[in-house]
Amino acid sequence: MVVAGDFKNGVTFEMEGQVYQVIEFQHVKPGKGAAFVRTKIRNVITGATIERTFSPTDKFERAQINRRDMEYLYNDGDLAYFMDTETYEQLPINMSQIKDSLVFVKENMVCKVLSYKDNVIGIEPPMFVELEVTHTEPGFKGDTATGTTKPAIVETGAQVKVPLFINQGDIIRIDTRTGEYLERA
Repeated sequence: MVVAGDFKNGVTFEMEGQVYQVIEFQHVKPGKGAAFVRTKIRNVITGATIERTFSPTDKFERAQINRRDMEYLYNDGDLAYFMDTETYEQLPINMSQIKDSLVFVKENMVCKVLSYKDNVIGIEPPMFVELEVTHTEPGFKGDTATGTTKPAIVETGAQVKVPLFINQGDIIRIDTRTGEYLERA
C-alpha cells in the first residue's frame, strides 16, 4: 500500500481500476482547513495526464511495473519487434501502444519495455540518444552567438529545434524526455 502523504515522483499506484504514475506532487498545508496533496499523475496505460488532489491519508494499492532491457530490432507495419538481450526471445509490440516513444529510437538501440501484469504498456527509450541530422537548412558562419533555432530532421524522422550552426550530416545529442537538442556529438 502507498499513502498519498508519501507520494514521490515516479511512484506507481492503482486507482479506480487504472494504473497511475506520479509526475509532480506538492504537499499543501493551508492556514485554514485540512492539508492535502496536489498531484499531476499520468495514466500509464493510456498516457493521459490529469491533475488531482488527495487527502494525505488516502491509501492506494502499489502497482508493480516491470522494466526489461530489450533491443529494438525493426518495425513491420503495425508491429515493432524487440529482442530480450539475455534470452534472445523476440517480442512483437503493437505500434499504436508505443509510436510516440519510438520517435528517437533507431534499430539496435536498447530500450526498457514496461509491462504490468504481463501486458506490455509501453517503452522507455534511453534518456539521451545521438542521431545524425538528415535535413536542415545550411548554417552560416557567425551564427553561433544567437539563441535562434531552426528545424532539423534526424535519421529517425523526428523533427528537432537546433542552433543555426548545425548542418546536415552532423551528429547531435538529444534528450528523449523533452525532445530537445543538447549538444553536438
